[in-house]
Amino acid sequence: MTEMAAFYAAIDGTWPAAQLTRVGPWVIRDGQGGGKRVSAATAEGPVTASDLATAEMAMRDIGQTPLFMVRQGEDALDQLLDANGYSIVDPTNGYIAPTTALTDTPIPRVTAFRIWEPLAIMEDIWAAEGIGPARLAVMHRAGAKTAILARHKDKPAGTGFAAIHNGIAMVHAVEVLAHQRRQGVARWIMRQAAFWAAENDADQIAVLTTAANGPANTLYQGLGFQRLCGYHYRTVPENT
Repeated sequence: MTEMAAFYAAIDGTWPAAQLTRVGPWVIRDGQGGGKRVSAATAEGPVTASDLATAEMAMRDIGQTPLFMVRQGEDALDQLLDANGYSIVDPTNGYIAPTTALTDTPIPRVTAFRIWEPLAIMEDIWAAEGIGPARLAVMHRAGAKTAILARHKDKPAGTGFAAIHNGIAMVHAVEVLAHQRRQGVARWIMRQAAFWAAENDADQIAVLTTAANGPANTLYQGLGFQRLCGYHYRTVPENT
C-alpha cells in the first residue's frame, strides 16, 4: 500500500505550485492564482503560535491570504488553527488504486484521447468550470503529463489532466459538460488515464475529490479506488 507521505508528495509533484519556500517549519506555496492546492502552506513538523504568525507573514508577503492545508493526522496543527479562529474549508478525500484496476476494459474507439498540449475545446470545457489560465499554468509546470479529451455521440464531452510523480499517476481537473453527464464519460477519462499511466511506468493511479461531492466519490469507489488519506484547508480569520 502506498504510504500517505508518498501520496501527499504526488499532489505537489503532479499539481505544482509556482514556487516552494521553506520558512521555519513551514512549506510556503506561491500559487500565482492557481487555487488553494497550490497556495496553502503545510507544516513539516510541530508548530507553535509564533510559528503561525511567521507563516501568515510569509504568505502575505507574496500577496496571498493565509491558508493552510491540514493533512490527515495533523491534529495538533488543526487545533492550533481552530484556536486562532481559522475555519475549515473543503474536506477532501484522497483515493488510490493499482493502474491494473482500470486497464481491464479496452477504451472504445473515438471515446477518449490523450492529447498534450490541450486543444481549445478542452480549455473551453475547463473554463466553463472555473479552470482558467492560472490553473492551466499549473498543468504546464508538471513533469510527465497528459490531458484527456472524451467524446460521446461524436461530440466533445469532457476532459481531464494527469501527471506522474514517483510511480503515482494523479488525475486532476476532471470535468464533463453538463449535457453529457450520466453517460459514463468520467469513467472513460479515468480509464484512459490509467492506460497512459501504465505505459509510463506508473503502477498506481490516484485522484482527489471533496467529501461533499457525492457523485464523484461514488464514481471513484465504483472504479475500484480505495480512500488512502485526506486533508482539509483552514482559512484566515475574517477582518485580520
